[in-house]
Amino acid sequence: MSTAFALMAQYNQVMNRQLYACAAQLNEQQLKQDRKAFFGSIFATLNHILVGDTLWLQRFAMHPKGFSSLADIAALPRPKALNEIIYEDFASLEQARVAMDMAIITFAEQLSPEYLQQALSYTNSKGEAQKKPFELLVLHFFNHQTHHRGQVSTLLSQCGIDLGMTDLLLQIPDA
Repeated sequence: MSTAFALMAQYNQVMNRQLYACAAQLNEQQLKQDRKAFFGSIFATLNHILVGDTLWLQRFAMHPKGFSSLADIAALPRPKALNEIIYEDFASLEQARVAMDMAIITFAEQLSPEYLQQALSYTNSKGEAQKKPFELLVLHFFNHQTHHRGQVSTLLSQCGIDLGMTDLLLQIPDA
C-alpha cells in the first residue's frame, strides 16, 4: 500500500492543480455563489477539502513514527468545524493547497508497511476517542479528497467548465 499511497499523493497534486486552474476561471462571486451543494459553493467545498486534509494530517502526525513531513501541518491551528472557511480569498486558499499537497507527497514517501500496519489513536471531530488501522485511515484520507473533488467537478461543469480527464489510470506508470 505504501506504493499506492505515493501514487495517490501524486494524483492528488495533479488533480488539485487541474481543479484550481479550472476554478480560477471564475470570479470570487461565482466561486462563493451558493449552488445548493453539500457545502454550498465551490469555494466552501475547496475549503472543506483543505479542512479535512488538515485534520487528518494533524491526527497522522500523532502516529508513533512522528512523521517529520507533518510538522508544519501539526503546527497549524486546528479547524473548529468541517465547514470552516479557513481562507477567505481564492489566492490564499490556492497557496495553502499547493503547500498541503507538497506535505502530502513527502508524507506518502515516508510511509512503510511497518508504519501502516500499526493502529492510530485519535479523537474525531465529535471529541470521541478512536483507534483504527492506520493503513485504512490513510485510504480514507485519499478517498475523502477524491469524493469532494468530484463534487467540485460537477459544480464547475454546471458553470460550463470541463475539468478534463480525472482518471487515476492516467497516473499509473507502465509496467
